[in-house]
Amino acid sequence: MTEPSALLFILIGGLAGMASGFFGVGGGLIIVPALVYFGGFTQHRATGTSLAVLLLPVGLGAVMEYYRNGNVNVRAAGMIAVALFAGAWLSGRLAQRVNPAHLRIAFGVFAMVMGAYLIISTYSRLRQ
Repeated sequence: MTEPSALLFILIGGLAGMASGFFGVGGGLIIVPALVYFGGFTQHRATGTSLAVLLLPVGLGAVMEYYRNGNVNVRAAGMIAVALFAGAWLSGRLAQRVNPAHLRIAFGVFAMVMGAYLIISTYSRLRQ
């Protein structure tokens, strides 16, 4: 399989940054599923790459182990990290202008939609 485009990595990083700024989430909820479903990454490679994006706050040890086993895409991690920074900054600024109750409702809807998608897509794969 060919390497996904830089635009895909930037979009994933931007979306994760926006989710991080609005809801305090990003790595496991946005980056990993996006790399698996849109980037064609294996679960291990997606997790390793997501950890590389979040290297300092998550911990160098886990990333080193994933990298040692060939499960980190450094190029993708770098681009996603830059876009994540920009998206988090922008959405953090915007979130300050949103009514806290509306933000809480939006987060609940976001979490439900993601949860339903994961349950339905996994269940359909198990039934195949």
